[in-house]
Amino acid sequence: MTDGNAAYRYSNTVVLSVTALEAPVVVTSDQIDDELSGTLERLRLRRGMLQRIAGIRERRWWPDDVSFVDAAVTAGAKALSEAGVDAHDVGLLINTSVSRAHLEPSTAVAVHHSLGLPQTALNFDIANACLGFVNGMQVAANMIDAGQIRYALVVAGECSRQAQQATIDRLRGPRTTRADVRDQFATLTLGSGAAAMVLAAADAHPDGHRLIGGVSRAATQHHELCVGDHTRMRTDAKGLLDAGLELAEATWAHVGPWDWQKMDLYVMHQVSVAHTRGVVDRLGLDPARVPVTFPLLGNVGPASLPLTLAQNADSLSPGERVLCMGVGSGLNTCALEIVW
Repeated sequence: MTDGNAAYRYSNTVVLSVTALEAPVVVTSDQIDDELSGTLERLRLRRGMLQRIAGIRERRWWPDDVSFVDAAVTAGAKALSEAGVDAHDVGLLINTSVSRAHLEPSTAVAVHHSLGLPQTALNFDIANACLGFVNGMQVAANMIDAGQIRYALVVAGECSRQAQQATIDRLRGPRTTRADVRDQFATLTLGSGAAAMVLAAADAHPDGHRLIGGVSRAATQHHELCVGDHTRMRTDAKGLLDAGLELAEATWAHVGPWDWQKMDLYVMHQVSVAHTRGVVDRLGLDPARVPVTFPLLGNVGPASLPLTLAQNADSLSPGERVLCMGVGSGLNTCALEIVW
């Protein structure tokens, strides 16, 4: 198999800042069990499945008066401030959220407007399930390396409230079956949050965290294993886990010249305890180097990987190697190295 475009290197791109926002409304798995108590009792299902199977004790919601766009804007402004970059110097804005209020225009235009970015700043959405943020980093790095822009801002704001409330209401219905609970279980593992990253040219910022490169793989024969919209997500959890681990292993087998077996930190897309343990076991990674955020934040979609990176950034020292890893519904996978 040829690597083709699936393996790539960057020569002049650094990360200047990565920031995260946790939504303030805590929704525990015990609360969801309480909401579904009648259904669980009727179907003779044990309470605690979200904690026992997924390892998720809590997730977050935004207040009713805060949208995922508001969250993305706040995260983006914070990232620009921490990077010391003026909004008028941004040449590219990429919104990578799964959450969206409508089909058009793009969510990026609302973020662009709210941040006061210049007319010269390109702006658009990239949607690729939970890999969207990493894909945004890839596109931004390509444009920086090409000399087309100096600074890029990648954002993601996610809100799980609507889908989870609709799913809870639906599962409380008298006709709900065990199969319904199983197929919609993953919706209840989602969380709300936001993240943003500023990338820049390395020759102007030699102290930045250098983007090295990575590999990607696709297994799109599995594109129907997880399908969602605003109010419902149908997931074959076991099929998705098995296919995802197989694709992760295939990706790892084609890492080419990179030695990723002894990285200082492995920042994974946060799904569940089963997914994390599966990847660690399949790839032979040191679990002590794999931080987790899903137990208290849930699966925050494409924001979960940069959110986890932001929460662990202060523990990193210059020169340490970080591998960003994710499997997104579809299926697609990516591994991207940053030298801190």
